[in-house]
Amino acid sequence: MATTVGAVARALDAPAEGDLALEIDGAAEPAQAGPRQLALAMDPKYRAALGQGAARAALLAPGTDWRALGLDAAIFAARPRLALAGVTGHLAAPPDIAPGIHPTAVIDPAARIGPDAAIGPFAVVGPGAVLGAGARLGPHVSIGAGARIGDGALLHAGVRIAARVQIGARFIAHPGAVVGGDGFSFVTPEPDAIEAVRRTMGDREGFSQASYLRIASLGAVRLGDDVELGCNACIDRGTIRDTSVGDGTKIDNLVQIGHNCQIGRDCLLCGHAGLAGSVRVGDRVVIGGRVGIADNLVIGDDAIVAGGSGVTRNISAGEVVFGYPAVKMAQSVEQYKALRRLPRMMARLARGQKPVPPGDESA
Repeated sequence: MATTVGAVARALDAPAEGDLALEIDGAAEPAQAGPRQLALAMDPKYRAALGQGAARAALLAPGTDWRALGLDAAIFAARPRLALAGVTGHLAAPPDIAPGIHPTAVIDPAARIGPDAAIGPFAVVGPGAVLGAGARLGPHVSIGAGARIGDGALLHAGVRIAARVQIGARFIAHPGAVVGGDGFSFVTPEPDAIEAVRRTMGDREGFSQASYLRIASLGAVRLGDDVELGCNACIDRGTIRDTSVGDGTKIDNLVQIGHNCQIGRDCLLCGHAGLAGSVRVGDRVVIGGRVGIADNLVIGDDAIVAGGSGVTRNISAGEVVFGYPAVKMAQSVEQYKALRRLPRMMARLARGQKPVPPGDESA
């Protein structure tokens, strides 16, 4: 999408110099940038690569001598990643969803479709479902009975929203995401081996594994405003109460949120994280990639769980944890250092041992 250096600068509310009418239609790393692309050289270590490309305009750190770099124009940004968000947002092409309702879409007569909504091929909207103004549904999206989707939502191809789910405004769901699937909740007629192991910390004698009976999920899912859900991420509905996610929370690809979980505002849940049932997460929590959190735990406000950690205890507000089982990060680093030293310590111990003569009981 063609624009100008000046238009990008205005979108960023950033100062710019040079030929602000210069047209650009994309962004690129400095070495690969062409004459119609904005080179992203905010970090000084990338400036040298500008000579390898053909960019005429660049995004630079404040105070950079852009003329000495052979440029025709420059935009200045003090916070590189924030500027990157603005540039990519300005240059991104809109989703390929045509206005109106595609003739192959199936819309129940009892559904309510807001003004300016767009519904793509083979999408299904169930009875009593409500789509807000300007909502956009890609191909093969399904919306269950009684679900409500807020204004300005964007559901990419293949998203599944189950019955009774309530979603706020400006929701974004990427391909394959599922909201409102059944919770993973089962029980056996008699106490089983899992219950025995939990109680005895390992002893399962006398317990045999029985067939599982499903516990139905009668609750739904409630998502706040400005929630984003990555590809193939799943949020299970609650057993009795609703599973909930607060305003502004962003959930990455392949994240699993179990039944009854309560997640606060402005959290980040990174790829492959998994929350077991009934976990409570406070506001502004960051959960790194491939983190596993056991059921019924509480993660306090502003906590950070580093990637790959296994959480088996409650985490206090503001605590930063790492490892398996997750402990305070400084403690985890010390444990790792000690583990690396262990082979050398064992070798020294072996060298210092004195052999005991056979039959020498006094030794």
